[in-house]
Amino acid sequence: MTRNIAVVLFDDAEELDFAGPWEVFTMLRHVIDDAPRVFTVSQDGGPVTCAKGLRVQADHSFDNCPQADVVVIPGGSGTRRERDNATMLDFIRRLDKDAEVVTSVCTGSFILASAGLLDGRRATTHWASIGNLQKYENVQVVDVDRYVDEGHVVTASGVSAGIDMALYLIGRLWSPKTARSVQKNMEYFPEPPYQDIPVQE
Repeated sequence: MTRNIAVVLFDDAEELDFAGPWEVFTMLRHVIDDAPRVFTVSQDGGPVTCAKGLRVQADHSFDNCPQADVVVIPGGSGTRRERDNATMLDFIRRLDKDAEVVTSVCTGSFILASAGLLDGRRATTHWASIGNLQKYENVQVVDVDRYVDEGHVVTASGVSAGIDMALYLIGRLWSPKTARSVQKNMEYFPEPPYQDIPVQE
């Protein structure tokens, strides 16, 4: 079965939140024959300007978006606006009906929470936004894991965690062997140069 993977875009989305999972899922074409179709979608199908200034032309609008088996919703400052955008929330609910898995990275979890998709579920977000996610009373907030798998919904913590989540999903939806091959093809073996230096919060 060839899966469709929809990456939802909006102004002020955090670039690595969606570019990381995009790289992981599109790398599957170098590993398996039946690779998924990965595409972007924005509300009107036009370009979006991301948090750091990257401009991206979406493949589809909400109106002509194909059915998606996996949905990726990035975070970024734009989520503060989009979580109150009724058109966005209705679209996410529409995708949710047919999707195998709906995911978020970073504060993309605010959009899922506002759409009601996190009610009664565990979820995570960027460490600096944990307190804001806790304001959604029906969400069981997890602040120690890189990603949280609740079956139909998977949430990842901040920015680079979306890469880990996407690799995990490849292992879950295809196979761990496939995920390892993708990881090798990406040369994703993180060795941060300053990992032993404590972060000043």
